Amino acid sequence: MDMHLGGRRALVTGSSGGLGEEIVRHLAAEGAAVVVHGRDEARTNAVAEAVRKDGGRADVALGDLGTDEGADAVAAAALAAGPVDVLVNNVGVYDPSAGWESATAAQWAGFYNVNVISAVRMVQRLVPGMRERGWGRVIQISSVGGHRPERIQPHYAASNAARDNLAVSLAHELRGTGVTSNAVAPNGILTPELTGTLTELGRGRGWGETWEEIEPNLVANLAPNDTGRLGRPADYARVVTFLAGTASAYINGTTLHVDGGAYDVVGEAYEL
Repeated sequence: MDMHLGGRRALVTGSSGGLGEEIVRHLAAEGAAVVVHGRDEARTNAVAEAVRKDGGRADVALGDLGTDEGADAVAAAALAAGPVDVLVNNVGVYDPSAGWESATAAQWAGFYNVNVISAVRMVQRLVPGMRERGWGRVIQISSVGGHRPERIQPHYAASNAARDNLAVSLAHELRGTGVTSNAVAPNGILTPELTGTLTELGRGRGWGETWEEIEPNLVANLAPNDTGRLGRPADYARVVTFLAGTASAYINGTTLHVDGGAYDVVGEAYEL
């Protein structure tokens, strides 16, 4: 399906690696000019260069979105080569080791600042231009933990619930403007690093020796869902790319749960 992203420019925050990198690659493959954002100059430039080598168009924006000054710098860099039509607020932090007793009030505030207020900063800087032009897409990357929280990292779950809420409120604010606002809620992202960690966990639990053997057993025991596997970055990036295009024009103010048909976890939850 042609997403009709040719001629559009998209900023993906936190795209110097992980899911953000996967999203910029998918958007660029659909014809969008992408702005790769990060705080590490070498990593961010490497992603942009990889996009260019694949035939895409990519610019770089550096800055810490946890501050107003950093957001100003990122917005200025993103707008330097033209207007931004698609904003994907992907940047975020998490800490699976934190719980109700260990997470301090300062940590709660820090999580909210990065996971929620950073998105607000970019919305305030880039969405007015979308409204004036009569077209735009704003996509928040949240988590299924926002509506199905575990006992661990409650501050992370709460911040993602706020992201989902933000998407709905913004959709109401932008009614009739041609700009849509939605959220995508992944259920964990299987990165190469996490694959190694989970492989060792599975071997210790007697679920197999190879990842191919371990994955279905791990899912059945710790993250049950109807697909029998964990989500890959591409699973989520494809959904974001669809929301960024013209075919999604009638989807607005909603959170798409991309979780394989997950069940509520009863009992043990996996902790890193």
